Formats: sequence, structure tokens, C-alpha cells
Amino acid sequence: MNQDSRHAGNVLLIRGAVLWLLAALVLAWCMVGMSIDIAPIKLVFQGKFTRLLQAHLDFLLMSALLFGFYAAKVPLPWHVRWAMVVGAFTNSSLFLLQAIFPVLDTPTPAEGLLPAIFRLFQMASITITSYGFGKGAVIILLSTFNKDIFSLKTTGLESSDSVFGFREMPGEGMEERLPIRSENNNSF
Repeated sequence: MNQDSRHAGNVLLIRGAVLWLLAALVLAWCMVGMSIDIAPIKLVFQGKFTRLLQAHLDFLLMSALLFGFYAAKVPLPWHVRWAMVVGAFTNSSLFLLQAIFPVLDTPTPAEGLLPAIFRLFQMASITITSYGFGKGAVIILLSTFNKDIFSLKTTGLESSDSVFGFREMPGEGMEERLPIRSENNNSF
């Protein structure tokens, strides 16, 4: 499948963000159903209401992060994109599982197969999420620096644009090109 260049190869991020936003909306309606005592919803979510709320908020937060990384338009490697999208889902689903299975939400780790699988899932989720968003953040941060920062001549910088290795962002350095408004000019 050919990807449009306007996505910078990150179309997976926008798809994941939209899916997790939809999941957050479904959970919002589930919370409404819980508050008005709809029996089938109360049967599904037998754990704490706050865990359902945390799942809802985490899906919203992860969607916002994915939207933000997509909006940066910095190409990311496929493994970083997948780790971000999968991690965004698994991280949010941890709270959802605690809302569905109260045995997973105890102060001391419960015994049994389900709690053991949950702890393994939890560690895998945290690792995948940290890798994806951490590596993505580092890649975007590095994209803001000049690639030739370490190859500047020892006699001095070639231009003032490359001071400290930062690129000039669009809109920066426009002060000298814009007319200065006078303090006493109050006409609109």
C-alpha cells in the first residue's frame, strides 16, 4: 500500500489514535450506563468504577499522544510506530482489565493463573509503551538539531542560524521583518 507523503509514513499513528479515541467514547458510555444502573453493564464491570474512569482517561491520553506524534510529521521507524500504537492500547487496557476482573485490583498480588498472566501482561505493556514513546520522543528531539553540528569549522560558525546546532523554526527570526507597532498607535 502506497502511503501519502503528507503522513510522513506515520499513518499507523493516526489510525491507532482514532481507534483508541473511539474506545474512550465507548467507555464513556459504559460509565453512563454504570451510573444509571444498567444491569448488563454492571455485570461486565464488576470492579471499581474508578478503574473504568482511569481506562477512559488513559485511552484519551494515549490518543492525544499519538495525535501529537503524528502531527510532528517526523518519519519514525516501523517498530517505533507499532510499539507506540500497541503500547497505547495495552497500557490503557490494564485499567480496563482491573475494572472487569476485581481479583486483579488487590493491594497485595493475588495468587492464581489470571493474576500471574496479568502481571506478565503489565510488564510487557510498560516495556513496549516506554520503548515506543521514548524512542519516538528521542527521534523527534534529534530532528530539531542540525545534522552537521559536530562538523562546524573550528574558526567559528558559518552562519548565525546554526548557533548551538538548532534549526530555525518557521516563524522564528521574523521580528526584524515585521513592522514594529508604536506604543501610542492605538488605532485598530
